[in-house]
Amino acid sequence: MTRMIRACVAVAAIAVLSACVAQTRNHGYVPSDNELGQITVGTDTMQTVSTVVGRPSAEGLLDATGWYYVRSQFETLGAFAPKEIDRQVVAISFDGNGVVSNIERFGLEDGRVVALSRRVTTSNTRGVTFLQQLFGNLGRIDTSALLQ
Repeated sequence: MTRMIRACVAVAAIAVLSACVAQTRNHGYVPSDNELGQITVGTDTMQTVSTVVGRPSAEGLLDATGWYYVRSQFETLGAFAPKEIDRQVVAISFDGNGVVSNIERFGLEDGRVVALSRRVTTSNTRGVTFLQQLFGNLGRIDTSALLQ
């Protein structure tokens, strides 16, 4: 009987410890340095870049003068929220004729938080209860406006 209890305790301990192992997930694609080495600044065009490293998932929004390749790596530990542990961004810029003008690589340490869309409305009802709003206008009634 004690042998069975020990086996159950050992299986439970292994299950609990395995839940604490960090799990890593990768999202996105970034071309390798060897692939980027095949691109010549000032010579290659969007078409040749597309053949060498493929089209990106993101382009310059307004005028398509840049291609952006993004890869992120997230680590999840137990029940905690996932944490981004690595991010690589490769930006390939093009001039007006579609010829490569620059290739840059950025990491997580180069990044900063940018608010892409900010929809904040300020409310003038802070600290005012519903009843204060309702009865607050009673003293402001102009009787001459009511009679006309």
